[in-house]
Amino acid sequence: MADDTTDTETPTRREYVKYGGTVLSAGLLAGCTSDAEQGVGTTRTESEAETDTPTGNGSYSVSMSPTGEVTFDSPPETVFTRLTHHADMAFALGHGDTVTAMHAPEYYSGLWSQFVERLPGVSLDWTGLYSSWKPSKEKLYELDSDIHLADPAWIAKQDSWGREDFEEIATNVSPWFGNSLSDRHAEPPSGWANYEYYTLWEQFELVAEAFQEQARYEALAAIHDQMRSTIDANLPPESERPSAVMLAAADLDEIYAYTLDNPGFLTAHTRPFGARDAFEGSVETNSVVDFETLLEADPDIILHLGGFEPSTNLPKRREAFKSDPVGSEITAVQNDRIYPQGARYQGPILHLFQLEMTAKQLYPEQFGEWPTYTEGPYPEIPPEEQLFDRQRVADIVNGDI
Repeated sequence: MADDTTDTETPTRREYVKYGGTVLSAGLLAGCTSDAEQGVGTTRTESEAETDTPTGNGSYSVSMSPTGEVTFDSPPETVFTRLTHHADMAFALGHGDTVTAMHAPEYYSGLWSQFVERLPGVSLDWTGLYSSWKPSKEKLYELDSDIHLADPAWIAKQDSWGREDFEEIATNVSPWFGNSLSDRHAEPPSGWANYEYYTLWEQFELVAEAFQEQARYEALAAIHDQMRSTIDANLPPESERPSAVMLAAADLDEIYAYTLDNPGFLTAHTRPFGARDAFEGSVETNSVVDFETLLEADPDIILHLGGFEPSTNLPKRREAFKSDPVGSEITAVQNDRIYPQGARYQGPILHLFQLEMTAKQLYPEQFGEWPTYTEGPYPEIPPEEQLFDRQRVADIVNGDI
């Protein structure tokens, strides 16, 4: 096992998944120019979409910010992830059982399984994986993954990794290929200029190219596009839309509030519905609020993040609101409109479920009633009221395209 002082001049360990010859200078090192000179953060447009480029001898290249162009000689077979949107992408492409690491694997394995339960013949189990919130270089050598589906700029922003650390892993283990600051269009750290932001499905398309799973991507994207068309065609006028807020809380002593229309893929399942911000801009997303602040905003609907996590007692949370003299006055509480949500770091599979549930929670007259949920898997929805075909999604994940 190599340690953190491994010589960066060591020959590349893996020949079949590697950076192209100019990538470390043109891609991974592209941010060495100052942010002031290069500009910070750009939104990727449809005309700028990258596609995989054959390079000869069966190899191919795919480009994604912030890493740049990566050359593969064959699709990766084992996958390091840090955040769950990347783990979900691997899963959607039929590679869920090749994930070697992810953030909070026990928690998210339980949460994702609540949704996967509704995909016939599909299952996942991420329990026991390396918890990668603060990854060490030593552990990355030990895991020996074929690709690091993670954003080095995100890790540089959170941890004490330097550019030389990322280069060492890219050279001696396998490349980095992921994007996370598109979550809320956050500013990249110093030294990572020209960072591009992607929608969830733009990034998923690039990941699919890296895995050479374009057919799976295209089939799932078609389902997503049809859902969006249905949603867009049936939204009520703005004047008839409810006010809403999303909350997350391990307990109700510390409640985090999130608005629903911020840029980035964290709100990809709420932004399309155009619900009114209950705070009217007075509270920034990810702020801690109390019952008094919530009553002042008085949302028509409260979306409870993590409401599907197996250890969350949603009926008890609802009762805590109702039994509080202030919380009980909130319109959403009085009308029994506290609804569960899954996670903001969603990949394509969770996103399909969350689009459907949010449609029903916000607009039952247009998209059908959301069943009362207390515990267990995502509730059964009558086939005629489903916004996407579970069997079709299951078939795609299983490779029957």
